[in-house]
Amino acid sequence: MDGVRIIASREFAAYFATPLAYVFIVIFLALMGVFTFYLGGFFERGQADLLPFFNFHPWLYLFLVPAISMRLWAEERKSGSIELLMTLPVTTTDAVIGKFAAAWAFTAIALALTFPIWITVNYLGDPDNGVIAAAYLGSLLMAGAFLAIGSCISAANRNQVVAFIITLVVCFVFLLAGFPLVLDFFSGWAPQAVVDTIAGLSFLQHFNAISKGVVDLRDVVYFLVVIGTWLYATAVVLDLKKAD
Repeated sequence: MDGVRIIASREFAAYFATPLAYVFIVIFLALMGVFTFYLGGFFERGQADLLPFFNFHPWLYLFLVPAISMRLWAEERKSGSIELLMTLPVTTTDAVIGKFAAAWAFTAIALALTFPIWITVNYLGDPDNGVIAAAYLGSLLMAGAFLAIGSCISAANRNQVVAFIITLVVCFVFLLAGFPLVLDFFSGWAPQAVVDTIAGLSFLQHFNAISKGVVDLRDVVYFLVVIGTWLYATAVVLDLKKAD
């Protein structure tokens, strides 16, 4: 675990070594405020909850999280510093987990800084804070799943822009997996078991379930399995690239 800690500390400090981290956080918070209070009709609804706030999380993550993940490995490969990284006394697995942990922690900080919205809804009414806490957990897990996918795709590409676009497309597919438009396409010819499996891959389905305050272990495990699977794929990709 020392290798993971070393890489995570190095990467996390690197986020705040440039103004980009602060710019990202400001943009994230500004967009959250706009989506919640204006597009989400927070005041017009007249309800003490954060439903408008969390409804926009998947779609905001769809664009902002790939912007974080695209540099995880693509930048290292393009600059050639990945060779230096791999000479450190850490395993590929340590490097993958460490980089992911730093990116996830950075995302968690951006999410935590939205706490004034939580305070606002408590000032204006009497919300169910248990439901809100559960929704924050679901949001963090979903962000982790986005990051894990982006980590793998970044490891396979030298170009950050290409990594960003591919990550966005793949994450978009995971978001839409449970939509009737997608399911109707498969239901015409695929067995029902296949259709149900595709529906179960939807990030939205699992996130919406958690955001309603019902923290089902199956939804939590789903996101953890997605994270673990894509991080394992990242390590495999890096080992293959190392062998080239």
